[in-house]
Amino acid sequence: MGTHTMSPLGLSSTEEAVYRFFLRNPGAAVRDARTAAPMDGEGVDRAAARLRDRGLLHGSEERTWATDPGVVVARLAEEQLDAAYRTLRRLADPRPILRSLWRDAPAAPSYAGGGGVHAGSAIALDRLEDLGQALARIDRAAFHADAEILAAVPNRALAPLSTAHTLSLGLRCLRRGVRVRILMGSEAPTSRTGADHLRRLRSHGAEVRVAEGLSELVLVYDRRTALVPVDAHDIDRGVLCIEESGPVSSLVTLFERLWAAATDLADRPAPKPGTDSLTGTQRTVLLLMCTATKDEAGARAAGMSLRTYRRHVSDLLALLGACSRAQAALLARERGWV
Repeated sequence: MGTHTMSPLGLSSTEEAVYRFFLRNPGAAVRDARTAAPMDGEGVDRAAARLRDRGLLHGSEERTWATDPGVVVARLAEEQLDAAYRTLRRLADPRPILRSLWRDAPAAPSYAGGGGVHAGSAIALDRLEDLGQALARIDRAAFHADAEILAAVPNRALAPLSTAHTLSLGLRCLRRGVRVRILMGSEAPTSRTGADHLRRLRSHGAEVRVAEGLSELVLVYDRRTALVPVDAHDIDRGVLCIEESGPVSSLVTLFERLWAAATDLADRPAPKPGTDSLTGTQRTVLLLMCTATKDEAGARAAGMSLRTYRRHVSDLLALLGACSRAQAALLARERGWV
């Protein structure tokens, strides 16, 4: 395929030849283009009619002009991208096709094949063991969402989720007309990066409210797919992807109840200066986090359970706006906390 042909834009060789002819010969008659295109006259006439219908040519049969190439290329490229996007969405989740084929089969297959999917059913629960897999699934779910995204995000989850890619993903969903509702927690100051991202999403149409006592991360896409952390206090341990209608509906009900009782972000009072200081427990955990080689050793030294210790670590990461413990240590030193 030549790099300068218009075939990637969806034009046949005859249509391209006819369009280029009128670029070179503005105001010429359609019959004059028959000598320039690699088809018989009837084929050229049909190509010219198709180009006229698509807005690539204008005028009459006797005097025809080509539409400006800048307009034509942009329009055709957008049409091809839209078609590719629709195809990609269909191919990314072939399960409806598979279920349709199973319905036409005389009997259910005796094997599961392809990752243990049961005949006629979708995967109801999938465990994603690490944060990288979780973020990839969030990316995929947001890509497929076409109606609504519900996000309950406690402050400790803002740091791992507050990436430039996640922000860009949210903005793209909003531009596609997807409704985005975000619940954020109020039990601790949010990270600076997370707060900035929330403000940008809100400026582009996202609805953001502050909920008292929000403790667990919940993401719901089109009320069909939900993502929740394996450990409510440590998102780094991965997430569960749920596609079973009952549990997803329960999570939506919980979200709606919290949403109804929450306060709009615009009505939240501004934090007072100096409110980002540490409690005694937080300072102890921060020092251990910077010095202890393992969480188990840090938890023992702090006199608390491993689960509680990790929850404090997550809260500190969110408070500092850090994406890693090494970065948290550097930021804490800059603030004079260690």
